[in-house]
Amino acid sequence: MQVKIIIAIYFLAVLVVGVYSYFKIKTPNDYYISGKRAGLISVTGSMLATILGGSAILGTVELSRNQGWPAIWFLCSAAFGLFMLIPLIKNINRIGHFTMPELLGTFYGRKAKLIASVIIPVAWVGIVAVQIIAAAKILAGLGFIGYNHSAILAGLVFIIFTLVGGQIGILRTDTLQSAILLAGLFVVFLFSFFNRDLKSVETFHFDALFNNSFKPVDLIILVLTYSTTFVIGPDIYSRVFCARNEKVASNSIIITAFLLIAIAFALTWLGFFSETNENNGIISFTALNLPAWIHGLFIAALLSAIISSGTTLLNAAMILSELSTGNLANKKALKITQMYIIIIGVASIVIALFITSIIQTLLFALTVFSGAFFVPTLAGLLNLKVNKQRVVSVIITGGLVALTGKIIQNFNNPTIGNIIIISSYLLSAVLLFFPVSKNKII
Repeated sequence: MQVKIIIAIYFLAVLVVGVYSYFKIKTPNDYYISGKRAGLISVTGSMLATILGGSAILGTVELSRNQGWPAIWFLCSAAFGLFMLIPLIKNINRIGHFTMPELLGTFYGRKAKLIASVIIPVAWVGIVAVQIIAAAKILAGLGFIGYNHSAILAGLVFIIFTLVGGQIGILRTDTLQSAILLAGLFVVFLFSFFNRDLKSVETFHFDALFNNSFKPVDLIILVLTYSTTFVIGPDIYSRVFCARNEKVASNSIIITAFLLIAIAFALTWLGFFSETNENNGIISFTALNLPAWIHGLFIAALLSAIISSGTTLLNAAMILSELSTGNLANKKALKITQMYIIIIGVASIVIALFITSIIQTLLFALTVFSGAFFVPTLAGLLNLKVNKQRVVSVIITGGLVALTGKIIQNFNNPTIGNIIIISSYLLSAVLLFFPVSKNKII
């Protein structure tokens, strides 16, 4: 009963914050980037909460149970991507205002912006669905509501919170939610360390970071398909756009990256104590071994990370709204953005009702995204000479080849799939850079 009360209070508090934030929104800038006034604590808390959504938390625990210590690479690769992003912050802040397709339009023209505005929201529907799946698994793991009803409930809270509060609401709650999450993980980690039989836990050493389930080539693929999404990720860029200045954005990224490394270790450790073969095994562990009120707070901490990923839903809606109106800086665009929040949210709920795999759904969406956009976006930010006429072809080809490789990797031949995924980036580079005509460069 304590857990039910805590969860109910938490959901209610989230919706209250969303409604309160609604009355603080005065301009489209407030709704989209919180008026570009966010400080170090707000940006760091929001970035951490966005990255750690339930998919990353439950996904790392799931990987730990199946692969052992190599699961630590999942969030460490995210930290690596953030470190790669730091030198690019100045250009991102100088060129961009609201969205990533806006940047591509500046680099390569209207066609590149158009194709990005179509592909990214489609991929991001999958990302939003993953967060709903994670929330549904958490709620279903409590035993008093089924998975389908959990998915609908979590999705509706997700939609309403984002719809009403916008970026102001997300930033207002993210810092507190990150604090709750870190505290919850810390308490559970300490309990597992001091109160459990550690003989079954694999000893941590460098050789343990790779095994038959996760080889060095798998790390290369993870960097290409996951780390790169933090270099060019729309959700990360939105945090940069919210920061009051470049220094705040850079320092927030550094702090977040180091926190992710520590959290990667803690979540991988906790995975060893996940006592079932289900994704909610860690929830069963906390329910069986912790006082009810601590278990309730831990569940609230996990849910807080998922709700904080509302920025993913908002960004996808913003991109489609910009595509529809041509300019986000007007009130008409604001209403259209809110309409797209509802459409994308509902579509994500439908997906979550039929697909329940967390990590695979996440990596499929991110593989398409990184294969399509990493090379051209990085080239634009670095102001490299490219063949502008081929950019749209590069985006489409890179995404399709990467997706093909991911499908083959998962359902047929991992080695051939990995080779195809790697080749998607090489093919993008060849198409974009060779040959470069003098009248077709930027």
